[in-house]
Amino acid sequence: MAGGNNYDLLVIGGGSGGLACAKEAASFGQRVAVMDFVVPSPRGTKWGLGGTCVNVGCIPKKLMHQSALLGNALQDAHHYGWEAPASVPHNWAHMAEAVQNHIKSLNWGHRVQLQDRNVKYLNVQGSFVNDHTVQGRDNAGKEITVTANHIVIATGGRPRYPDDVEGAKEYGITSDDLFWLKESPGKTLVVGASYVSLECAGFLTGFGLDTTVMMRSVPLRGFDQQMAQLVTSYMESHGTKFLKHCTVKNVGKLKDNRLQVTWNNHAEGMEETNVFDTVMWAVGRVPETRCLNLEKVGVKLHPESQKVLVNSSDTTSVAHIYAIGDIAEGRPELTPTAIMAGKLLARRLFGQSTELMDYENVPTTVFTPLEYGCVGLSEEQAEKRYGEEGIEVRDSERVLGGHAGNKG
Repeated sequence: MAGGNNYDLLVIGGGSGGLACAKEAASFGQRVAVMDFVVPSPRGTKWGLGGTCVNVGCIPKKLMHQSALLGNALQDAHHYGWEAPASVPHNWAHMAEAVQNHIKSLNWGHRVQLQDRNVKYLNVQGSFVNDHTVQGRDNAGKEITVTANHIVIATGGRPRYPDDVEGAKEYGITSDDLFWLKESPGKTLVVGASYVSLECAGFLTGFGLDTTVMMRSVPLRGFDQQMAQLVTSYMESHGTKFLKHCTVKNVGKLKDNRLQVTWNNHAEGMEETNVFDTVMWAVGRVPETRCLNLEKVGVKLHPESQKVLVNSSDTTSVAHIYAIGDIAEGRPELTPTAIMAGKLLARRLFGQSTELMDYENVPTTVFTPLEYGCVGLSEEQAEKRYGEEGIEVRDSERVLGGHAGNKG
């Protein structure tokens, strides 16, 4: 295939993994294009090139986490000789403007990098026509047809709204919206016990906001539960409220625009109600496979997760179509992992490399107020794999200002 809209490689999805793959392929002199399109959230939030991490994930999360840590540090500053007030008000609007301006600069930087490497950027939503052809549609409805020898799917996922809660989508927000709010969310209910939930609740509490986390079951499912309990206990002792073994029944708007939330407290066997300014859903993510028309070309999905099935070389059920990052079944949902997977895929396709991505023992960090880093198996996972008699657990606790130690 040569000339026009024909490429050696087409990447669908302009997140961290997709961009890394596209730029690496271009470094081998290949003709490369990237399709990226952000469907606005139900609240109308949208953003630029760079994917979840840059726009509504790692980057703004860490900046807001750091903002909260600075506020907490002020409380201890006078003990270390700083003549600073122990408590000062937090200005959400000022912080949000700085964070959002930084994100926009990264959006622009990604576009410049693609241009410098002669990678064609197409701000269109892609959908397969056949196994070598993808049709893209822009915001105005204009269409473009692109063909490629190799196609990489790197579309990631979006936050999930509960289907069984009245008013969930109409009145709630998700992490897609939180980082782009111009004004403080005020008194906030964060629903879910994932790392996204606890990280957001942590920095909201750090800003001095009345913040409650509602958990259906255990916190940080999939992580070591002893460590997860340390994280939530620390948060609770520093002001975050927890509603445990509870599920939301409905959300309604009052005349003063505040939100009335009714939930079932399963531990107490009763229904409870409270009023909040903001309700944020952090109850999992949905892979962005629905609009790709994958069934047209025979790309197989996992029947439950709806993520793309891949082999050890990131190849789908169609030989020249690949999937990397959060969209791929069984892969860690981590930015550095997606970046490395994208680079290695490009090297295998165009650089005569045979090196595969090693997805075992990938370290990760949870940026809760008490930061938690881990690598390898949790105690629960190790026990399941090797049996209780087949493992040895050692842990130590070093207390320094209330911070716990390590486990291995």
